[in-house]
Amino acid sequence: MDRDILNVIHSEVEAGGFGVLCTVTEESGSTPRSKGASMWVRIDGSISGTIGGGLIEFEAINKAKELLNSGESMLVWKKDLTERNGMLCGGAATIYMEVIGREDELVIFGGGHVGKAVAEVGAFVGFRVTIWDERKEFANKENIPCARSVVCPIDDIYNNGIDLHDRSYVVIMTRGHSLDAEAVAITDKMPGAYYGMIGSRSKIESIRKTLLARGVSQEHLDRIHQPIGLPIKAETPEEIAVSILAEMIAVRRGGDLAGLRKANLSD
Repeated sequence: MDRDILNVIHSEVEAGGFGVLCTVTEESGSTPRSKGASMWVRIDGSISGTIGGGLIEFEAINKAKELLNSGESMLVWKKDLTERNGMLCGGAATIYMEVIGREDELVIFGGGHVGKAVAEVGAFVGFRVTIWDERKEFANKENIPCARSVVCPIDDIYNNGIDLHDRSYVVIMTRGHSLDAEAVAITDKMPGAYYGMIGSRSKIESIRKTLLARGVSQEHLDRIHQPIGLPIKAETPEEIAVSILAEMIAVRRGGDLAGLRKANLSD
C-alpha cells in the first residue's frame, strides 16, 4: 500500500474524519491496477489514491459512499471488467472496502471539571472522544490529553471538525444553561446513538419550554436522557462521569435502562 495514503488516512482520522479504504485484493485477466492498489474515499466522494480510474473507480466511490451511509463496516465487491459491463479490460477485480474512523464517538459539549472527567472515563472504556468548548483554556490537549479538542463559537462546530453520525454519543454540559440550550438546538435533527444533558429537573424543564417555543423538535427533546446518568447518588465529577458512562454503556450494549431505574427506585 502507498505510504502517502496511509499518512493521509492517519492524519484525517486523527482530526476526526472518516472514510473507506478500498483495496484490490484479487485480480484475474487484464485489470487497470494490480493487487494491493488502494484508494481512500471520503463521505463527499473525494479521493486520495486510485484503483485504476474509469468506470471501476466511479462505481467503487459510489459503493463506498453507500457503505458509509449504511452503518456497515466492510464490503467485498467483485467487478467484472468485460465489455458487457461497459469495460474493455476483459478481467475481473475484487475490491475490499473497510470503513475507517467511524467508530463509537463520545462528543462532549463543555470542557469543565465534569466534562473532563467524562472524557477520561469515556476514553478508558473505549470511546473515541471529542470535546468542544468555546474557551481554549479548557479544551486543549494539555488539559484533556485523551480527547480531540474543538474550540470555536458553538454555531460554527460543523465547520470545525464535529461530525455527528449514528455512532455519536453526545453529552451536553457546558458552562451555563443558555449555552446548554444552544447545544441542544444545534444538534436538533442530527443523527446520534445517545444524547444526554446534565442538570436538575427544573432546569431541564425550563430549557425544554424555551426550545419548544423556538421550534426545536419535540422528538429531539424527548430522545435526550435528562437528567443524565444512572441515579447512583453521584457527587464528585468522577462519580458523575461513572454514572453517565454507565448509562451510555447500557445504551451501547442494549441494556435494560428502564429496569435499572426501576430497581433503583425500589431500593
